[in-house]
Amino acid sequence: MTQTFIQTFVLLLLVTDPFGNVPLFASALANVAPPRRWKIVVRECAIAYGLLLLFMFFGRHFLAAMQLSEVSLRIGGAVILFLIAMRMVFPQPGGVMGESKHGGEPFIVPLAIPAIAGPSALATVLLFSSKTTADVLVHVGALTAVGAIWLGVFLAAERLQNALGPKVMTAFERLMGLILTAMSVEMFLGGVRHFIQSL
Repeated sequence: MTQTFIQTFVLLLLVTDPFGNVPLFASALANVAPPRRWKIVVRECAIAYGLLLLFMFFGRHFLAAMQLSEVSLRIGGAVILFLIAMRMVFPQPGGVMGESKHGGEPFIVPLAIPAIAGPSALATVLLFSSKTTADVLVHVGALTAVGAIWLGVFLAAERLQNALGPKVMTAFERLMGLILTAMSVEMFLGGVRHFIQSL
């Protein structure tokens, strides 16, 4: 159970990429009054957490309604993870999620979605759907722990960016991208193995 928790925790931490999203949060909140920034961070993290939790609990029902197999979702999720990882390893001008054209105070987009609860994170939590109570508790616990990290990182986003500098942040994001690349390949191979076994 401990190993499952650690694996789930690391995977969710990588796909939500809080450290890679520090520049996005810092720039999105730059024009917001300092006393209000922490409220926006808490709100956006809560929205992302609620959405991921919803997908985690109703993932199997969603798959059944859309007539999708877990194998296809695993392979599709692996492809998305791989593409996200490539953008982390080879940074693009618009960042991992692309540039946002929304001005003013951010609400849901682009911070909660897609910065935190993006396609890769949603696809990942759908794979966590389980019938056993123990697994559900492990997955919810891992998501909650990652959510606490979101809060800590994003509340200190501006200070982190100023303290570490752009070079260190880029290097850290590339390292996380490399780890995510390996995990996406492993997820893809697991999906292919399950598909071959089902033939």
